[in-house]
Amino acid sequence: MNISRKDWTEIKTNDSWAIFKIMSEFVEAYDRMSKIGPSVSIFGSARTKPDNKYYQSAVDIAGKLADLGYGVITGGGPGIMEAGNKGAFEAKGKSVGLNIDLPFEQNHNPYIDLEHNLEFDYFFVRKVIFVKYSQAFVIMPGGLGTLDEMFEALTLIQTKKINKRPVVLFGKSYWTGLIQWIKDVMLEQEHHISPDDLNLFIIVDSVDEAVKHIDDFFKSHDLTPNF
Repeated sequence: MNISRKDWTEIKTNDSWAIFKIMSEFVEAYDRMSKIGPSVSIFGSARTKPDNKYYQSAVDIAGKLADLGYGVITGGGPGIMEAGNKGAFEAKGKSVGLNIDLPFEQNHNPYIDLEHNLEFDYFFVRKVIFVKYSQAFVIMPGGLGTLDEMFEALTLIQTKKINKRPVVLFGKSYWTGLIQWIKDVMLEQEHHISPDDLNLFIIVDSVDEAVKHIDDFFKSHDLTPNF
């Protein structure tokens, strides 16, 4: 496709105006999320069905977190996101959905509180909100988006751009291969990370262990926004 210099100039001008849309998403999200209180984000696949064991585990984790007073934040869609919101909703906790406008897969699930249902056009704005208002991160099995969210959180903790937070990988059979590669290649073979980086997360198979790890952490750490 050939683009003239004039067309290119018009495209760049439109890019400049997009800044105002980006600003509006940040302003609305900051305003609404600041009123929710301490929360935990649950990440995972949009494709996980209700009869999958990880779906029920996400429901149970979210319910137990809600019982302890934490809000639950998800991406607002189906699958694990729906499970997280369902658990919080059924426990009468705060159930937050950060929805993203996508051409497929993404429709907000019915378990999000109406006042806590946010809509985003930009992935990067949505990720900032996830990170800013999450006291901890529970990473259920998922795909590329889940890995993106997981490594975003780990990178920000590693570089001390946000406060240390619990990062819980749920499902040993799912995550062990990836973590073994990180140890064997990133750490021991290429030395791209340090041994301490492996302490930024835990891997569990137990709902109770996941919840306990998070709650125990905040017996000695403050509940505050990340930045």
